[in-house]
Amino acid sequence: MTTEKEEKVHHVFEKISSDYDRMNSVISFKLHVHWRNETMELMRMKKGASVLDVCCGTADWTILSAREVGPSGKVTGLDFSSNMLQVGEAKVADLGLQNIELMQGNAMELPFADNSFDYVTIGFGLRNVPDYLTVLKEMYRVLKPGGQAVCLDTSQPNIPVWRPFFNTYFRYVMPLFGKIFAKSYDEYSWLQESTRHFPGMGKLSDLFYQAGFSYVRYISHSGGASATHFGYKKVAEDEI
Repeated sequence: MTTEKEEKVHHVFEKISSDYDRMNSVISFKLHVHWRNETMELMRMKKGASVLDVCCGTADWTILSAREVGPSGKVTGLDFSSNMLQVGEAKVADLGLQNIELMQGNAMELPFADNSFDYVTIGFGLRNVPDYLTVLKEMYRVLKPGGQAVCLDTSQPNIPVWRPFFNTYFRYVMPLFGKIFAKSYDEYSWLQESTRHFPGMGKLSDLFYQAGFSYVRYISHSGGASATHFGYKKVAEDEI
């Protein structure tokens, strides 16, 4: 099952990479930009920090983080789709950012030592991995004690009147947009399924705790269309 989902996700993102950024803006009515900016404000990244952006895709969040931590900081973006990374590399080159490294890798087995990063982020990627908890545990493992992990992703609406509209939109309208604007009906049909089956805010918060994180909190965006979860790796008492 794990391999089957990994292969499916890999095929989807290799296929839609050239249209991914444009389709994100179409599907979310550009709200994804607002959600990410709001998340960044709440994170308060420190200058000179080290950051890992898991499932970085075309590197939008990677680039925001690189600007935030400044030239003395370092941001690594990891994704398993080479086509998505190529789009991201072109953006980074155009912007002339020297503090970014993009690399291919698997979120289920992060190729980094324990306690490597001050911040670990994952944006609109957790819902597409084979096992949510495994990825969260990997994020926890590579995070430094006292570091912060942040997940921004779609969620389940918490306003009753909004929920049926949201479900209808993602189930029927999103794949139609994929067909019209990107000639990719099947791929966007699959992506809406991953959105529908993704845990709600409370359940995802529980998974953060199961992965080992402390002081977990979350905020809802646009009536629950998406949510940001924040978790910290507690500093051991003998390190205080």
